[in-house]
Formats: sequence, structure tokens, C-alpha cells
Amino acid sequence: MELLCSPATSLSSSFALSSSLFVSPSYSMRGARTRFMILCSSEKSDKEDKMTVSVTGATGFIGRRLVHRLRSDNHSIRVLTRSKSKAELIFPAKDFPGIVIAEEREWRDCIQGSTAVVNLAGLPISTRWSPEIKKEIKDSRVRVTSKVVELINNSPVDARPTVLVSATAVGYYGTSETGVFDEKSPSGNDYLSEVCREWEGTALKANKDVRVALIRIGVVLGKDGGALAMMVPFFQMFAGGPLGTGQQWFSWIHVDDLVNLIYEALTKPSYQGVINGTAPNPVRLGEMCQQLGSVLGRPSWLPVPDFALKALLGEGATVVLEGQKVLPVRAKELGFEFKYKYVKDALRAIMQ
Repeated sequence: MELLCSPATSLSSSFALSSSLFVSPSYSMRGARTRFMILCSSEKSDKEDKMTVSVTGATGFIGRRLVHRLRSDNHSIRVLTRSKSKAELIFPAKDFPGIVIAEEREWRDCIQGSTAVVNLAGLPISTRWSPEIKKEIKDSRVRVTSKVVELINNSPVDARPTVLVSATAVGYYGTSETGVFDEKSPSGNDYLSEVCREWEGTALKANKDVRVALIRIGVVLGKDGGALAMMVPFFQMFAGGPLGTGQQWFSWIHVDDLVNLIYEALTKPSYQGVINGTAPNPVRLGEMCQQLGSVLGRPSWLPVPDFALKALLGEGATVVLEGQKVLPVRAKELGFEFKYKYVKDALRAIMQ
């Protein structure tokens, strides 16, 4: 669920989708590939506790935060992208020395020799679901995951990553206003459930000597991205409010907690299998919007009716009109410490 609060008068705008490696063109392709392989292999740290992490989806809201976290601990990072120019704008060499940026044809050389891979790639779901868009929503997740797993499995044993942390979503569970879901709950039977099942199943095809952690991510809250980037401007204009009834569940997580959860999954062998990436205290959407209004000093008074959302988003309206109450049982069992357990605390920290 990426789109949650907006004014009834501005629906269309509120649903908008929300050191690099340089190889000289004068090199031959063979020479460029040789140089690329040398840079990737020379990036390994001499310290055993330092990782080399390949990341898909690194240019996204979560991925950017993860790259900063990995850099802060001096880990080596390989950005696996389908748009090198975009990645170079987000991670310019002068600000990110040592980061390798690899286009898809170069992924194999980066994955080989990596300690771990984090897979965050996927087209945003916050748009009208035409048949073509639905296909791309699934393909952008399953195809990239399949490629990553294939490259991991085909790596020489002595150069194979030992950890794969792969994103999935709480959409796995389907929707309910009354049910409560944890990692042992069965999958739902709607479109997003189907996407998540295939997404996860593809990641689990990794070689048996690779530890796989699947993070089922809820609605991510943070500054300069995610759901709040679209919600806050309308509240600031005194035009905010919940979508639909406001009674749908809102299973959220602060982006810093999510990045820390991914980091723990990279570094701790006990993090394996499915782990819900949600805060321990989900709320109803109406309460979320009231809390956001309170933090901003603005009212939450202008709900958007169901019919307007369905007219705009079609089948995709289910993402915002229906929700699920998801609890992070496994994360708590593993001893993960949430910095932001309550949505008001998370919003206050973000809006400071």
C-alpha cells in the first residue's frame, strides 16, 4: 500500500508514481569487461567482518537508505541496475567513491565474489492496473529475482554469495479488516498474493548453501520518499484525509527500522526464511491520517470515497481500500529492536 491519503479534488496528482564504475567507450568490449572484473574483484576487503554486498533496487527509496547504511560501516557496495545513468546521478563518484555501478550485462561479475545480495527491485504498484501494468508488476519482481538467483547458483563455489536477502510484501496475506497475520499465516487468493508467492518461490530456488531471508514489507514511512512523500503535501494544504472508510488496516514500518532489519538479516545467521517487515503496532488508516494531521498541525477531514478511487485505479484501488493487520512475530523472536514501535513516534521523527 503506497497511496493512502489525498484530497478528493486532486486525485490524479496524488497517485503519481511515486564512486561509480566508469568504462571508457574507447575500450574494446573485451578490455572493458576485463577492467570491470578487476574492479569488482579488487573491491574485497581484507577484514573478515567487512562485506561486499550487491544490491538490486538500490536507486529506490529503501535501496538508497540501505546503501548509506552499508557505507557508514565501510562495507563494499555493488549497485546492480538497469539504468546506469540514473544510478550515477543518485550515487555520483565524488560523493560515493568506491561504489561499483553495474548494468545488467555486468551483474554476473559483481555477484561473483560478493558476500551477499540484497534484492529490492520491482515496479511501484501505485498506478492503474491495466493488463500490461499487472504483467510488469509481476515480471519486474520475478524476472530480476530469477536472474539474481541464477547468477548466484552459477557462481563458482568459492565465489558464491552466502546470503540472499530478498524483498517481498505483506500483500502475500491478502486483505482483511478482522484477521491478524503473522509469518505462519497462509497466502491470500488475490492478484498481489499471487505475485508475492511467485516472487518468494523464485528467491527460494537459490542453492541450498545460500541462506535466504525473505522480508515481507509493509507500508514504508520516511522522509523524501514512500507513502509520506505523496501524503504530506495535501495535509500541508489543509486537504488531507483517509482513503475510503479509513477502517482498513495500515501495517507500516519506519524506513530506518526496515533498513536495520535488512542489515541484521545480512549479518546474523539466525535470520532465515520469512520475516515480516512491519512495526509491532499496526493502526487503522483513519488513525494514521489523524496522527499525521496532528504532527503537522493540520486537520484530517477530507476523505476520498471508494467510487472515486475505483474510477481512477480500477482493480488497483484494492491496494488502498483494503488492508491487512500484520505482526512482526519472527523479528521479535529473533530479538530485533524496533526504534519506532508507534506510528506517532515515527511520524514525529520523520517530520522533525
